[in-house]
Amino acid sequence: MDLFLEIARIVLPVVIVGGIALFVILRMKQKYKKGALGKKKTKSAQILLDSLIPFGMLLGLAVSILLSSFTNFSFLSAITWGPGIGMLFGYFAYEIFSKREESYL
Repeated sequence: MDLFLEIARIVLPVVIVGGIALFVILRMKQKYKKGALGKKKTKSAQILLDSLIPFGMLLGLAVSILLSSFTNFSFLSAITWGPGIGMLFGYFAYEIFSKREESYL
């Protein structure tokens, strides 16, 4: 029984984060096929929009490493959970900012 719980504790984060990644990839693929990807008028705004998901993954990794160094959260689990949750937040940011109109200040 202990072996089963140990294997589940190791494999469960990978399965959950894999599901998050699969969700994001399939949603982006669906948006691409519909032609509904976010388009911005300026090149700099488009670059910012396109880099939200990778930036979210990097930020999630940094936050999770910091949390694992100050708490008893495992470092290897942090490497798994951080980019996965960051990818999900980056996708949500992409959805929000792709619908927002550009402001000309």
